[in-house]
Amino acid sequence: MHARLFAIALLTIGFGNSAWSQSTPSHGGHGGTSGGAEGSGCINAKISRYTPEHLATVKPGSEFSFAVSGSNGPGHIHVSIKQQPVAVQIEDKDTFYLVKGKLPDDLKNTVVRISVKAKAKVSKCDADGGWLLKIAE
Repeated sequence: MHARLFAIALLTIGFGNSAWSQSTPSHGGHGGTSGGAEGSGCINAKISRYTPEHLATVKPGSEFSFAVSGSNGPGHIHVSIKQQPVAVQIEDKDTFYLVKGKLPDDLKNTVVRISVKAKAKVSKCDADGGWLLKIAE
């Protein structure tokens, strides 16, 4: 009986030790990074600096812009409005891409979402975002 209680106490102390509860660098999913050559960690793509700002009222054909960081490159940034692709110009600014485009001239008196997809090197780190604009004549 005493041996059994001793074994339970030993296991409880052993697994309660802080060394057992710390994440190791190769234990993915808990804040560590992989010990492999390429690593399983990633840099999340991020979409920011929306201009004009969310829910602003603009005229048909107005220009818009935003910044993308952590993307896999200009060919991996896609913009659409009302599920239609929109032509954009992308400038490499070293630490981010500045993306500029124009609203279609035929969109009037409506609310649109500028949808942005930015692919990162690792697909779980892709960004999918956007913002709303009110278009009024």
